[in-house]
Amino acid sequence: MTDSDVPDAAHAGAGQHGKSSLGLLTLGCIGVVYGDIGTSPLYAMRESLHAAAHDGLTRDDVIGVISLLIWTLTLIVTLKYVVLIMRADNNGEGGTLSLVALVQQALNKRPGWLLGLGMIGISLFFGDAIITPAMSVLSAVEGMELVAPDFDDYVVPVTLGIIIALFVVQRHGTETVSILFGPIMVVWFLAMGAMGLMHLGDDWTILTALNPVHAGQFLITNGWASLIVLGSVFLAVTGGEALYADMGHFGRLPIRIAWGALVFPALTLSYLGQGALVLADPAKASNPFFLMAPDWGLLPLVILATAATVIASQAVISGAFSMMKQAVRMGLLPRLEILHTSESQYGQIYLPKVNMILCIGVVILVVLFGSSSELASAYGIAVTGDMVITSALAFMLFLRAWKWPLALAIAVVGPLMALELVFLGANALKVFDGGYIPILIASTMVLLMWSWLRGSAHVLTQARRGAVTIEQLAAMLAKSSRLVNVPGTAVFLTSDPEMAPAALTHNIKHNQVLHAQNLIVGVNMVTRPYVEDADRLEITPISDRFTRVDLNFGYMEEPNVPKALALARKKGIKYDIMTTSFFLNRRSFKSASKGGLPLWQENIFRMLSRSAADATHFYRLPTNRVIELGQQLTI
Repeated sequence: MTDSDVPDAAHAGAGQHGKSSLGLLTLGCIGVVYGDIGTSPLYAMRESLHAAAHDGLTRDDVIGVISLLIWTLTLIVTLKYVVLIMRADNNGEGGTLSLVALVQQALNKRPGWLLGLGMIGISLFFGDAIITPAMSVLSAVEGMELVAPDFDDYVVPVTLGIIIALFVVQRHGTETVSILFGPIMVVWFLAMGAMGLMHLGDDWTILTALNPVHAGQFLITNGWASLIVLGSVFLAVTGGEALYADMGHFGRLPIRIAWGALVFPALTLSYLGQGALVLADPAKASNPFFLMAPDWGLLPLVILATAATVIASQAVISGAFSMMKQAVRMGLLPRLEILHTSESQYGQIYLPKVNMILCIGVVILVVLFGSSSELASAYGIAVTGDMVITSALAFMLFLRAWKWPLALAIAVVGPLMALELVFLGANALKVFDGGYIPILIASTMVLLMWSWLRGSAHVLTQARRGAVTIEQLAAMLAKSSRLVNVPGTAVFLTSDPEMAPAALTHNIKHNQVLHAQNLIVGVNMVTRPYVEDADRLEITPISDRFTRVDLNFGYMEEPNVPKALALARKKGIKYDIMTTSFFLNRRSFKSASKGGLPLWQENIFRMLSRSAADATHFYRLPTNRVIELGQQLTI
């Protein structure tokens, strides 16, 4: 849901549609952006009515719940995201990390609280990426129980089969089938809206739900008990973050057009139709969505719903891949193996380890909970938490970057954040019924990222002890005559370009050789999603044989070092890949007797270090021109 299967031209940003037409982009975003929120009518109404029926379901309860559903969509999705938050883009890109980058630029630093919010946001999204496929596919497959009552025993096995197949095909990419995502979801929304429209006549009084007064009366009448209902009502907006997160691929205009012209009307009609159906026949509150279908259309609807939920799951899986990729680029996680599954579609990536973790997590949830109603308790906390973080970051952006007066920022963001905090509190009531799942997942992710950040900083400090600057080393070598001079270029990749790389000092110490040209290369991830070639590299001459090169990549880009270094030729550096050797430093760690990391955190850092992807492939280095030299550090 963050980055998905979209044409390369689409990443041009809001308002810049490249070669893709507005119509194709609108169709594409219907298939990718709105998969999650588009399948919420399968369960949101049902679970909300179940929560409201604690002492019997009245007509006022039904109308009140429908009013809450519609106005939650209006306030959170339409007002917050479509109208307001989508204006805050980082060179066309959206999402939590883009907001973090924008606030970091405005503050001109990266304070701990900002980093913490970013880590929590990423972690909550990852939790949502595990829950969404389980919840969505289960709710669709359960529709078969209405077609064949004896199907109950097969719901979990069939769901597991669909989910496992979905994760298995990730390695092959979804370029071929993704062409169908948009058209299938268009059919889904049209069918959903048509069914709702057909049932409005069951009880026309349901149209009074469009008046927000009924939502307010429901909350006042039920008091604190209404919090339980709000926890289920929020299911209607799960996936709302995708409007902002996918903005970089489709642009804000196609997303807004799709929402206003198709998605929002279809969702509204569906909830109104379900409400009218229940008012006319309260017994149908057990599964109002599927019971809206005529008998002849029930099986086709179940098939269509299953396809829609698979698309929703694919979108959130692709979003998780992209989110993890961005986290790696920003230094929050170790290098992860990233494979590109399409030559023509930007954003189609596959992360094997992330895919395996997601698959295992989804399978466990399906087996553990067994039904979408049970799993609904776990659904919501991750999304509400992510939305609250988005609002907090947006408040800081409006205040510090956009220079809004404090009163205006509070007046605009305050009511929305207050509403989201109410929803967060409502979902928190379900912690012991399953809400602990996303909290546990997010806490684990935050712990891993914090340990990686702290361990990386500690390793950098340890590596600097006893090291010399590259200027000092160049001066010493200029006076030395014992080294063997060899032709060609040596590239030394380092995370600390100011200091002499360990691979360089080890090469001099053990091999007693010095290349004619030595490039000390640092790879920097900037707070922009993309970097133009003109800003790609910064060259700092050190001596006649040493040059420092700082390569800049956006957090959405691939760090292709050889391709970036080729640009150095335009700036006077003689660079030929066929006469260049790349030197890497491979570190191993041993425990310090005192003053190091806590043992538990050291073990986590070591585990993450061992799981890091090979630097040769990560930086796109030619494998036959790479030399690795070992170094042992005490941490």
